[in-house]
Amino acid sequence: MTTTAQRSTTLPLNQIVRGECVEVMDSLPEASVDLVFADPPYNLQLRGDLRRPDNSRVDAVNDAWDSFASFEAYDTFTRAWLAAARRVLKPTGAIWVIGSYHNIFRVGAALQDQGYWILNDVVWRKTNPMPNFRGRRLTNAHETMIWASREEGARYTFNYDALKQLNDGVQMRSDWVLPICSGHERLKTAEGEKAHPTQKPQSLLHRVLVGATHPGDVVLDPFFGTGTTGAVAKMLGRDYVGIEREESYIEIAERRLERVRRYDRAALEVTAPKRAQPRVPFGQLVERGLLRPGEMLTNPRGQQAKVRADGTIVADDMTGSIHQVGAALDGAPSCNGWTYWSFVRDGQPVPIDILRQQIRSEMT
Repeated sequence: MTTTAQRSTTLPLNQIVRGECVEVMDSLPEASVDLVFADPPYNLQLRGDLRRPDNSRVDAVNDAWDSFASFEAYDTFTRAWLAAARRVLKPTGAIWVIGSYHNIFRVGAALQDQGYWILNDVVWRKTNPMPNFRGRRLTNAHETMIWASREEGARYTFNYDALKQLNDGVQMRSDWVLPICSGHERLKTAEGEKAHPTQKPQSLLHRVLVGATHPGDVVLDPFFGTGTTGAVAKMLGRDYVGIEREESYIEIAERRLERVRRYDRAALEVTAPKRAQPRVPFGQLVERGLLRPGEMLTNPRGQQAKVRADGTIVADDMTGSIHQVGAALDGAPSCNGWTYWSFVRDGQPVPIDILRQQIRSEMT
Protein backbone atom coordinates (compact mmCIF):
# COMPACT_ATOMS: atom_id res chain seq x y z
CA MET A 1 0.00 0.00 0.00
CA THR A 2 1.29 3.46 -0.88
CA THR A 3 0.29 6.67 0.84
CA THR A 4 1.03 10.36 0.65
CA ALA A 5 2.82 12.23 3.42
CA GLN A 6 0.53 13.49 6.19
CA ARG A 7 1.17 14.68 9.75
CA SER A 8 0.58 11.61 11.87
CA THR A 9 1.08 10.20 15.35
CA THR A 10 1.50 6.67 13.99
CA LEU A 11 3.93 5.16 11.52
CA PRO A 12 2.76 4.00 8.07
CA LEU A 13 4.17 0.56 8.70
CA ASN A 14 4.97 -1.66 5.72
CA GLN A 15 4.00 1.05 3.28
CA ILE A 16 5.70 3.21 0.67
CA VAL A 17 5.06 6.91 1.23
CA ARG A 18 5.19 9.10 -1.88
CA GLY A 19 7.10 12.33 -1.53
CA GLU A 20 10.37 14.09 -0.77
CA CYS A 21 12.28 12.34 1.99
CA VAL A 22 12.70 15.33 4.32
CA GLU A 23 9.06 16.37 4.06
CA VAL A 24 7.88 12.83 4.74
CA MET A 25 10.26 12.22 7.64
CA ASP A 26 9.16 15.51 9.21
CA SER A 27 5.62 14.13 9.17
CA LEU A 28 6.55 10.97 11.09
CA PRO A 29 6.40 10.66 14.88
CA GLU A 30 9.57 11.59 16.75
CA ALA A 31 11.78 8.74 18.07
CA SER A 32 9.71 6.09 16.33
CA VAL A 33 12.10 3.97 14.22
CA ASP A 34 14.85 1.55 15.23
CA LEU A 35 17.08 1.76 12.17
CA VAL A 36 17.57 3.97 9.16
CA PHE A 37 19.18 2.47 6.08
CA ALA A 38 19.93 5.20 3.56
CA ASP A 39 21.17 4.84 0.00
CA PRO A 40 21.11 8.53 -0.98
CA PRO A 41 22.05 10.01 -4.36
CA TYR A 42 25.81 9.74 -4.84
CA ASN A 43 26.16 12.96 -6.85
CA LEU A 44 28.32 11.13 -9.38
CA GLN A 45 29.01 14.26 -11.44
CA LEU A 46 29.09 12.33 -14.71
CA ARG A 47 30.13 14.29 -17.79
CA GLY A 48 28.90 12.88 -21.08
CA ASP A 49 28.26 9.28 -22.09
CA LEU A 50 30.37 6.41 -20.78
CA ARG A 51 31.30 3.83 -23.43
CA ARG A 52 32.95 0.43 -23.52
CA PRO A 53 35.99 -0.34 -25.71
CA ASP A 54 33.61 -1.57 -28.45
CA ASN A 55 31.91 1.85 -28.32
CA SER A 56 28.68 0.46 -26.85
CA ARG A 57 27.07 2.77 -24.33
CA VAL A 58 27.22 1.95 -20.59
CA ASP A 59 23.94 2.25 -18.71
CA ALA A 60 25.38 4.70 -16.18
CA VAL A 61 23.64 6.78 -13.50
CA ASN A 62 22.56 9.98 -15.22
CA ASP A 63 19.09 10.38 -13.69
CA ALA A 64 17.86 13.77 -12.55
CA TRP A 65 17.65 12.61 -8.91
CA ASP A 66 21.44 12.21 -8.86
CA SER A 67 22.18 15.69 -10.22
CA PHE A 68 23.09 18.63 -7.96
CA ALA A 69 24.17 22.11 -9.01
CA SER A 70 27.21 22.14 -6.71
CA PHE A 71 28.85 20.49 -3.72
CA GLU A 72 27.25 23.16 -1.56
CA ALA A 73 23.80 22.16 -2.84
CA TYR A 74 24.54 18.51 -2.13
CA ASP A 75 25.78 19.33 1.39
CA THR A 76 22.62 21.31 2.12
CA PHE A 77 20.50 18.37 0.96
CA THR A 78 22.57 15.93 3.04
CA ARG A 79 22.35 17.97 6.24
CA ALA A 80 18.58 18.30 5.84
CA TRP A 81 17.80 14.62 5.43
CA LEU A 82 20.25 13.56 8.15
CA ALA A 83 18.61 15.96 10.62
CA ALA A 84 15.16 14.63 9.72
CA ALA A 85 16.37 11.04 10.10
CA ARG A 86 17.92 11.72 13.50
CA ARG A 87 14.64 13.17 14.78
CA VAL A 88 12.70 9.99 13.98
CA LEU A 89 15.34 7.62 15.36
CA LYS A 90 14.77 6.19 18.81
CA PRO A 91 17.50 7.01 21.37
CA THR A 92 18.66 3.40 20.90
CA GLY A 93 18.42 3.65 17.12
CA ALA A 94 21.18 3.67 14.53
CA ILE A 95 21.77 4.65 10.93
CA TRP A 96 23.57 2.99 8.02
CA VAL A 97 24.47 5.15 5.02
CA ILE A 98 26.04 3.77 1.86
CA GLY A 99 27.99 5.77 -0.71
CA SER A 100 31.02 5.94 -2.97
CA TYR A 101 34.07 8.17 -3.04
CA HIS A 102 31.92 10.82 -4.73
CA ASN A 103 29.88 11.52 -1.61
CA ILE A 104 30.64 9.34 1.41
CA PHE A 105 33.30 11.62 2.90
CA ARG A 106 30.94 14.61 2.75
CA VAL A 107 28.19 12.47 4.30
CA GLY A 108 30.53 11.30 7.08
CA ALA A 109 31.42 14.87 8.05
CA ALA A 110 27.75 15.85 8.02
CA LEU A 111 26.90 12.88 10.25
CA GLN A 112 29.39 14.00 12.86
CA ASP A 113 28.26 17.62 12.60
CA GLN A 114 24.67 16.49 13.29
CA GLY A 115 25.66 14.71 16.51
CA TYR A 116 25.69 11.11 15.29
CA TRP A 117 28.46 8.88 16.66
CA ILE A 118 30.25 6.78 14.04
CA LEU A 119 30.63 3.12 15.08
CA ASN A 120 32.25 1.64 11.97
CA ASP A 121 32.87 2.27 8.32
CA VAL A 122 32.27 -0.91 6.37
CA VAL A 123 33.86 -1.52 2.99
CA TRP A 124 31.62 -3.48 0.63
CA ARG A 125 34.17 -5.08 -1.71
CA LYS A 126 32.42 -6.17 -4.88
CA THR A 127 33.35 -9.55 -6.31
CA ASN A 128 32.19 -8.50 -9.78
CA PRO A 129 32.67 -4.71 -10.12
CA MET A 130 32.19 -2.78 -13.34
CA PRO A 131 35.60 -2.22 -14.97
CA ASN A 132 37.04 1.23 -15.57
CA PHE A 133 36.41 1.51 -19.31
CA ARG A 134 38.42 4.66 -19.87
CA GLY A 135 41.52 3.18 -18.25
CA ARG A 136 42.42 6.43 -16.51
CA ARG A 137 41.76 5.34 -12.94
CA LEU A 138 41.72 2.23 -10.77
CA THR A 139 38.68 0.01 -11.09
CA ASN A 140 36.21 1.27 -8.50
CA ALA A 141 35.63 -2.06 -6.76
CA HIS A 142 34.06 -1.02 -3.48
CA GLU A 143 31.52 1.18 -1.76
CA THR A 144 31.57 2.39 1.84
CA MET A 145 28.87 2.16 4.48
CA ILE A 146 28.92 4.24 7.65
CA TRP A 147 27.24 2.80 10.73
CA ALA A 148 26.46 5.34 13.45
CA SER A 149 24.44 5.54 16.65
CA ARG A 150 22.14 8.48 17.32
CA GLU A 151 24.67 10.08 19.65
CA GLU A 152 27.83 9.38 21.61
CA GLY A 153 27.31 6.85 24.38
CA ALA A 154 23.90 5.74 23.10
CA ARG A 155 22.90 2.10 23.34
CA TYR A 156 22.27 0.38 20.02
CA THR A 157 21.55 -3.09 18.68
CA PHE A 158 24.52 -5.20 17.66
CA ASN A 159 23.96 -8.93 17.22
CA TYR A 160 27.63 -9.82 17.45
CA ASP A 161 27.15 -13.57 17.82
CA ALA A 162 24.68 -13.75 14.94
CA LEU A 163 27.12 -12.03 12.58
CA LYS A 164 29.91 -14.27 13.82
CA GLN A 165 27.86 -17.36 12.93
CA LEU A 166 26.97 -15.81 9.58
CA ASN A 167 30.74 -15.57 8.99
CA ASP A 168 31.40 -19.28 9.65
CA GLY A 169 32.17 -18.80 13.33
CA VAL A 170 34.77 -16.08 12.81
CA GLN A 171 34.32 -12.52 14.10
CA MET A 172 32.72 -10.38 11.37
CA ARG A 173 35.15 -7.88 9.88
CA SER A 174 34.49 -4.45 8.45
CA ASP A 175 35.27 -5.53 4.88
CA TRP A 176 32.41 -7.42 3.29
CA VAL A 177 33.03 -9.36 0.08
CA LEU A 178 29.70 -9.64 -1.74
CA PRO A 179 28.63 -9.53 -5.40
CA ILE A 180 26.74 -6.65 -6.95
CA CYS A 181 23.10 -7.12 -7.84
CA SER A 182 22.89 -9.19 -11.04
CA GLY A 183 21.21 -12.16 -12.67
CA HIS A 184 17.76 -13.15 -11.45
CA GLU A 185 17.93 -10.63 -8.61
CA ARG A 186 18.30 -7.65 -10.93
CA LEU A 187 14.86 -6.12 -11.52
CA LYS A 188 14.01 -5.20 -15.11
CA THR A 189 11.45 -2.99 -16.80
CA ALA A 190 8.96 -4.28 -19.35
CA GLU A 191 11.50 -3.27 -22.02
CA GLY A 192 14.22 -5.40 -20.41
CA GLU A 193 16.21 -2.43 -19.06
CA LYS A 194 17.50 -2.15 -15.50
CA ALA A 195 14.65 -0.98 -13.28
CA HIS A 196 17.09 0.98 -11.13
CA PRO A 197 20.74 1.78 -11.92
CA THR A 198 22.01 1.28 -8.35
CA GLN A 199 19.86 -1.57 -7.02
CA LYS A 200 21.60 -3.06 -3.98
CA PRO A 201 21.94 -6.83 -3.47
CA GLN A 202 19.72 -8.50 -0.89
CA SER A 203 22.79 -10.09 0.70
CA LEU A 204 24.02 -6.65 1.77
CA LEU A 205 20.74 -5.74 3.47
CA HIS A 206 20.43 -9.19 5.01
CA ARG A 207 23.75 -8.74 6.78
CA VAL A 208 22.90 -5.24 7.98
CA LEU A 209 19.45 -6.17 9.32
CA VAL A 210 20.54 -9.43 10.96
CA GLY A 211 23.40 -7.59 12.63
CA ALA A 212 21.68 -4.38 13.69
CA THR A 213 17.97 -5.14 14.29
CA HIS A 214 15.61 -7.61 15.94
CA PRO A 215 12.37 -9.11 14.59
CA GLY A 216 9.60 -6.55 15.05
CA ASP A 217 11.93 -3.56 14.75
CA VAL A 218 11.03 -0.72 12.39
CA VAL A 219 13.44 0.02 9.52
CA LEU A 220 13.12 3.30 7.64
CA ASP A 221 14.53 3.73 4.13
CA PRO A 222 14.22 7.37 2.98
CA PHE A 223 15.48 6.51 -0.54
CA PHE A 224 13.43 3.38 -1.09
CA GLY A 225 14.02 2.90 -4.82
CA THR A 226 12.83 -0.52 -5.94
CA GLY A 227 12.43 -1.73 -2.37
CA THR A 228 15.39 -3.95 -1.46
CA THR A 229 15.33 -2.75 2.15
CA GLY A 230 11.60 -3.42 2.42
CA ALA A 231 11.87 -6.85 0.80
CA VAL A 232 14.61 -8.04 3.15
CA ALA A 233 12.90 -6.47 6.18
CA LYS A 234 9.67 -8.28 5.34
CA MET A 235 11.43 -11.63 4.90
CA LEU A 236 13.24 -11.19 8.22
CA GLY A 237 10.15 -10.23 10.23
CA ARG A 238 10.98 -6.53 10.54
CA ASP A 239 8.55 -3.72 9.77
CA TYR A 240 9.57 -1.12 7.20
CA VAL A 241 8.67 2.39 6.12
CA GLY A 242 9.74 3.35 2.63
CA ILE A 243 9.91 6.87 1.18
CA GLU A 244 10.17 7.37 -2.58
CA ARG A 245 9.32 10.18 -4.99
CA GLU A 246 9.80 8.42 -8.36
CA GLU A 247 6.56 6.83 -9.52
CA SER A 248 8.29 4.23 -11.72
CA TYR A 249 10.28 2.90 -8.77
CA ILE A 250 7.23 2.82 -6.52
CA GLU A 251 5.29 0.67 -9.00
CA ILE A 252 8.14 -1.82 -9.26
CA ALA A 253 8.68 -1.92 -5.49
CA GLU A 254 4.99 -2.54 -4.83
CA ARG A 255 4.92 -5.51 -7.20
CA ARG A 256 8.11 -6.84 -5.68
CA LEU A 257 6.87 -6.57 -2.09
CA GLU A 258 3.62 -8.34 -2.93
CA ARG A 259 5.66 -11.41 -3.89
CA VAL A 260 7.79 -11.43 -0.72
CA ARG A 261 6.90 -13.88 2.03
CA ARG A 262 8.11 -13.70 5.62
CA TYR A 263 10.28 -16.54 6.93
CA ASP A 264 8.65 -18.63 9.66
CA ARG A 265 9.23 -17.58 13.24
CA ALA A 266 11.69 -20.35 14.09
CA ALA A 267 13.83 -19.46 11.07
CA LEU A 268 14.10 -15.85 12.27
CA GLU A 269 15.86 -16.83 15.50
CA VAL A 270 19.55 -15.92 15.59
CA THR A 271 22.42 -16.82 17.88
CA ALA A 272 22.12 -14.85 21.12
CA PRO A 273 25.11 -13.69 23.18
CA LYS A 274 25.87 -15.85 26.21
CA ARG A 275 25.22 -12.93 28.54
CA ALA A 276 21.61 -12.87 27.30
CA GLN A 277 21.00 -16.49 28.30
CA PRO A 278 19.21 -17.33 31.58
CA ARG A 279 21.43 -17.37 34.66
CA VAL A 280 21.83 -20.81 36.25
CA PRO A 281 23.46 -20.98 39.70
CA PHE A 282 25.74 -23.97 40.24
CA GLY A 283 23.61 -24.87 43.24
CA GLN A 284 20.71 -25.73 40.92
CA LEU A 285 22.72 -28.63 39.54
CA VAL A 286 22.98 -30.00 43.11
CA GLU A 287 19.34 -29.29 44.00
CA ARG A 288 18.12 -31.15 40.94
CA GLY A 289 20.40 -34.13 41.47
CA LEU A 290 22.46 -33.58 38.33
CA LEU A 291 25.48 -33.51 40.65
CA ARG A 292 25.43 -35.13 44.09
CA PRO A 293 26.91 -33.76 47.34
CA GLY A 294 30.23 -35.51 47.81
CA GLU A 295 30.82 -35.95 44.06
CA MET A 296 34.27 -34.96 42.86
CA LEU A 297 35.05 -32.35 40.21
CA THR A 298 38.38 -32.29 38.35
CA ASN A 299 40.29 -29.34 36.87
CA PRO A 300 42.57 -29.44 33.76
CA ARG A 301 45.61 -30.30 35.93
CA GLY A 302 43.86 -33.25 37.60
CA GLN A 303 43.24 -31.50 40.93
CA GLN A 304 39.95 -32.38 42.57
CA ALA A 305 37.26 -30.59 44.53
CA LYS A 306 34.29 -32.02 46.44
CA VAL A 307 30.74 -30.79 45.79
CA ARG A 308 28.85 -29.66 48.92
CA ALA A 309 25.11 -29.58 49.55
CA ASP A 310 24.89 -25.78 49.37
CA GLY A 311 26.48 -25.54 45.92
CA THR A 312 29.96 -24.66 47.13
CA ILE A 313 33.02 -26.85 46.56
CA VAL A 314 36.05 -27.60 48.72
CA ALA A 315 39.65 -28.37 47.64
CA ASP A 316 42.87 -28.26 49.66
CA ASP A 317 41.06 -26.56 52.56
CA MET A 318 39.73 -23.87 50.20
CA THR A 319 35.97 -23.46 50.13
CA GLY A 320 33.87 -21.30 47.86
CA SER A 321 32.11 -21.16 44.52
CA ILE A 322 33.32 -23.06 41.47
CA HIS A 323 34.84 -19.79 40.27
CA GLN A 324 36.54 -18.81 43.54
CA VAL A 325 38.14 -22.19 44.17
CA GLY A 326 39.29 -22.50 40.57
CA ALA A 327 40.95 -19.09 40.71
CA ALA A 328 42.64 -19.92 44.04
CA LEU A 329 44.06 -23.21 42.73
CA ASP A 330 45.52 -21.44 39.71
CA GLY A 331 46.66 -18.35 41.60
CA ALA A 332 44.63 -16.34 39.10
CA PRO A 333 42.51 -13.22 39.67
CA SER A 334 39.42 -14.92 38.21
CA CYS A 335 38.20 -18.19 36.75
CA ASN A 336 35.22 -19.35 34.70
CA GLY A 337 34.28 -22.36 36.78
CA TRP A 338 31.79 -23.63 34.21
CA THR A 339 34.52 -24.37 31.70
CA TYR A 340 37.21 -25.12 34.32
CA TRP A 341 35.63 -28.06 36.14
CA SER A 342 34.57 -31.49 34.85
CA PHE A 343 32.76 -34.46 36.38
CA VAL A 344 33.03 -38.13 35.43
CA ARG A 345 30.30 -40.12 33.69
CA ASP A 346 30.89 -43.61 32.34
CA GLY A 347 34.58 -43.16 32.96
CA GLN A 348 34.83 -40.01 30.83
CA PRO A 349 35.35 -36.36 31.95
CA VAL A 350 32.40 -34.12 31.06
CA PRO A 351 32.43 -30.29 31.48
CA ILE A 352 29.90 -29.15 34.07
CA ASP A 353 28.75 -26.52 31.55
CA ILE A 354 26.89 -29.35 29.77
CA LEU A 355 24.57 -29.57 32.77
CA ARG A 356 24.03 -25.81 32.80
CA GLN A 357 23.05 -25.90 29.11
CA GLN A 358 20.61 -28.72 29.85
CA ILE A 359 18.82 -26.56 32.43
CA ARG A 360 18.87 -23.54 30.12
CA SER A 361 17.23 -25.51 27.30
CA GLU A 362 14.41 -26.43 29.68
CA MET A 363 14.01 -22.79 30.78
CA THR A 364 13.64 -21.51 27.19
